[in-house]
Amino acid sequence: MGSTHSHAHDSGHGQGHSDRHGHTHGHGHSHAPKDFGTAFAVGVLLNTAFVIVEATYGILSGSMALVADAGHNLSDVLALILAWAASVAAKKPASARFTYGFKSSTILAALANALLLAIAIGAILFETVHRMLNPAPVEGMTMIVVAGIGILINTGTALMFMRGRHDDLNVRGAFLHMAADALVSVGVVVAGVAILLTGQVWIDPLTSLVIVAVIAWGTWGLAKDSIKMGLLGVPEGIDEAAVRAHFEQLEGVAAVHDLHIWPMSTTETALTAHLVMPAGHPGDAAIRALSDQLEHDFAIHHTTIQVETTTGREMCC
Repeated sequence: MGSTHSHAHDSGHGQGHSDRHGHTHGHGHSHAPKDFGTAFAVGVLLNTAFVIVEATYGILSGSMALVADAGHNLSDVLALILAWAASVAAKKPASARFTYGFKSSTILAALANALLLAIAIGAILFETVHRMLNPAPVEGMTMIVVAGIGILINTGTALMFMRGRHDDLNVRGAFLHMAADALVSVGVVVAGVAILLTGQVWIDPLTSLVIVAVIAWGTWGLAKDSIKMGLLGVPEGIDEAAVRAHFEQLEGVAAVHDLHIWPMSTTETALTAHLVMPAGHPGDAAIRALSDQLEHDFAIHHTTIQVETTTGREMCC
């Protein structure tokens, strides 16, 4: 885990029945997310060129599978652009109005990408059904050659995002899109071979339906994760019960309440919690150590801990 910088301050004030509690804020900050600017640029350039080539040859050869794959690749180009823009915005400093900066733009980008994929699915499905009702000749060899180029481009692009796929929903989305595209292109090659061997044109729209199913499966996963983040759900990989138990076993902690864990972006997580410690504040060093431990054990980067010396709920914020 990256190095953590913490600071703490403590203040007490009397309220109502002369109860006092301290507010201590320990903040842990991880290293900034890895820079994938070059990978995004290369990915956008290569895939934009391939979309033009694939769509052109798909129309000329009469292959709905190629046109479907081109539509998917176009949505992926837009997804890469959105993810790229969000990753740049996330690095901008905080301001008086946007006190967290623009980190959450990465969550918005993931939501937008899910919507783009859903639109692409509808368009491809509509054209595929039309083709099934009105079969047309298909050039199998063109399908094989063009899809073969797609395998190379999509695999190469996916490899550029492989190292960051576990740490960032945006990067994971880019990786999965490109990896899925490579597999879909393999399917188009297989369909082209089957058409050459059998002459059955229905294989093309059937392949297109399979492609739609693959896209829909990936879209559901992306939409589910991004919506959960947009609703400030506890990020995947963090167990709220385990975090609560960690607080409860700390020396001097009698109770834990108002525990909140939410994503600030697709790479950073925040936490706030109230710890009831009747014996008094444990000291700034203890809070800083707790902040470091939360980052190391749970990948929670920004923590705010409020220490209370009373169990009176009227003191809670």
